Amino acid sequence: MPAGFLYSSEIAGGAEDARPSEGGTLIENRQFRLKKFDVIGSQSIAEIVEQRIGREALRWYISEVTEKEIVVEATFAEIEDERETESAAGTLSERPHFPGKAVAVSVIPTGIGCDLGGYAGDAAPATNLLAAATDYLVTNPNAVNASNFISMADNVLYSEGMSIDLLMKGAVDFHLPYGNRIGLVVERTTPEALDVVFNVVNTVRAVFGIDIVDVEVTEQPIGTHSFENGSGAYVGTVDRPAVLFAACERLIKKGANAIAITTNIQDLPEDNYVKHFAGEYPNPLGGVEAIVSHLVVRRFHMPAAHAPMLNSKEFDLREAIVDARGAGEMASASGLACTLIGLRRAPQLGGQHPYRSADVVNVHNVFAVVCPASSLGGIPAIYAHRHGIPIIAVRENKTIFGVSAARLGFHNVIEVDNYAEAAGILLALRKGISLESFRRPMTTMRHGQGAEAKVGLHLKFA
Repeated sequence: MPAGFLYSSEIAGGAEDARPSEGGTLIENRQFRLKKFDVIGSQSIAEIVEQRIGREALRWYISEVTEKEIVVEATFAEIEDERETESAAGTLSERPHFPGKAVAVSVIPTGIGCDLGGYAGDAAPATNLLAAATDYLVTNPNAVNASNFISMADNVLYSEGMSIDLLMKGAVDFHLPYGNRIGLVVERTTPEALDVVFNVVNTVRAVFGIDIVDVEVTEQPIGTHSFENGSGAYVGTVDRPAVLFAACERLIKKGANAIAITTNIQDLPEDNYVKHFAGEYPNPLGGVEAIVSHLVVRRFHMPAAHAPMLNSKEFDLREAIVDARGAGEMASASGLACTLIGLRRAPQLGGQHPYRSADVVNVHNVFAVVCPASSLGGIPAIYAHRHGIPIIAVRENKTIFGVSAARLGFHNVIEVDNYAEAAGILLALRKGISLESFRRPMTTMRHGQGAEAKVGLHLKFA
C-alpha cells in the first residue's frame, strides 16, 4: 500500500499510520464508515459527513450505501491556503446575485469507470449538447480532455473539481476571464520528454493563441503515484508538494493566473491499464490528477489542471486499435495540449491574482446539476440536494458505484436514460416548463384534491 494511504473503519482511528510526504505536507487517503440512519434523510448530509470526518478534506465522496452504513472516501492535505475562501461553505445568503445567466453543472467523476466520460474526452459531444441548452455549462476537465484533442463549446466553463465543489457550496463566485495567463509546471524529466513538452507549448501558442507566461521545470521530481482505494476507484499521492508549490509561486510572480501541471505518473497498474484501453476498467490516471489540481487550487485559489507528460504506450495491449473512447490518448504523445487549451478561459475564483472579468456567476445561477445516476455521492450533488437544486441523473452513464437517489433518499432528482433526454430536461427547467406537462398520462386536478394529486419532482423518464 503506497505511503500516505490509510484504510480506517473508525472515524478517529488510523492517524498514527500517516506518513508525511517530503517537504512536510501530510497527504492522507482514508475511508470512513458512518451509520446510515445518522446521515440519510437529512437535508444537511454534507454538514454531517464533514463533521464526522473531523476536519476539512481536500476532497470526499460517498462511494457506497449499504443497509446500515454509508462509506465515505476522503483525501486530506495539511497545507496553508494563500487566502481563505470568500465565505463559509454553504452560506448562500452571503453570496451576491448575478441575475440573467442560466448555469448548469455537469459532473463526470474521474477514476470511477464512467461509461461516458471515463476515458479521453469521450464526454465532449454530450457536454456540448448540454451546453446548447444553457448560457453556461460548468464541467470538469476530464469530460473534454483528449490529449492532443479537445472539443469544448465557447460557453463550457472548464473547471477543476475543487472549483466546482466550492461553487456548489456557495463559497466562491466564478469570474469568467477574457483570457488567462497560464504558467506551466513540468516535473524534472529527460531532455527527450522536454522536447515533446516544448513542442506542445509552442503549438498551442502558435495555433490557438494561448498566453503561456513561462515554463518552470522542477529541479526535483514531484512524485505522483496512482493506486486503487477501498471502493475500487483510483486516487493518488504526491511525494513532494513543496516542489510543486515553489514552482507555482515562481510562475505567479511572473504574472500567471492559471496553472497547468504535467508529471509522469508512477505505479500505473499495467494489467488494469490494458483493461482500461479495452473499455473494461476505470482510468488509473484520474484520481492522482485530481489530487494534484486540488492541491494547487486549495493553496493558490486559481484555475489549475494536470496532464500526463508522456502518454504510456509500452503496455502489451490486446489490440493496436483501442476502445474508441480512449483513442485520443493513444493517438497523442502527451496529454498536455488539451489542458493548456482548456485553461485559457477557465473561471477565476475571485482571488487577488490579476485578471479581467467578462462575466460573473455563482451558485444562485445554477438551475440544475447533471450526474451519472449511480454516482450522486459527490459534493456537487450533495450540495445541490441541500440547496434544492434539481439533479438530473443519467442512467446510461454507468460507474463502478451504486450511489443512487433512492439509496441517498433524494427527492429533487429527475432520472433520465441518456444525455439527449438530459438536454431536453435542461431546456424545460430553463424555460420554466413543468415536467409533468409533457408526460402522459397527465393528472387532472379537481376541487377537493390535495397536492398528492400532482406528480412530484422525483420523476423517471423511461
